[in-house]
Amino acid sequence: MSAPVPNNPRQAAEAARPLVLTAFRIVVGLLFACHGAAALFGVLGGTKGGGTVPLGQWPGWWAALIQLVGGILVLLGAGTRTAALLCSGSMAYAYFTVHQEHALLPLQNGGEASVMFCWAFLAIAALGSGPFALDRLLARRPAAGAVEPAAQPTSTG
Repeated sequence: MSAPVPNNPRQAAEAARPLVLTAFRIVVGLLFACHGAAALFGVLGGTKGGGTVPLGQWPGWWAALIQLVGGILVLLGAGTRTAALLCSGSMAYAYFTVHQEHALLPLQNGGEASVMFCWAFLAIAALGSGPFALDRLLARRPAAGAVEPAAQPTSTG
């Protein structure tokens, strides 16, 4: 059975909502994971013109680890709400501890990416993963070793 054809732009937008949410989650997760990979492994140009963050350095190495792992989890849609909330919080922390001390506004202090990631992940945490996510796939599977419930007899009286 096919889905009804939208009659107006509002219906078209509503019909597209699940796909747009999924695409948004994937793109935000991928970009965030790329930041983490750049900082941890020096790939994609590394951090600030090359190089990596020293192992265990606070807070840079830990932030990069959150970026890589959290970004991958959000990208895949696995533990999405929790991972997105952690990523959002890490970007709020980055903004207020690294950028805010230089100037009030993100445009002045170089914190635009931190603010955008913070709010994007907060939206993902609130809205969920969308229909195409590991969260949804895993929720449909019965647990390993789970026994299917027996059919209940019905009374005919």
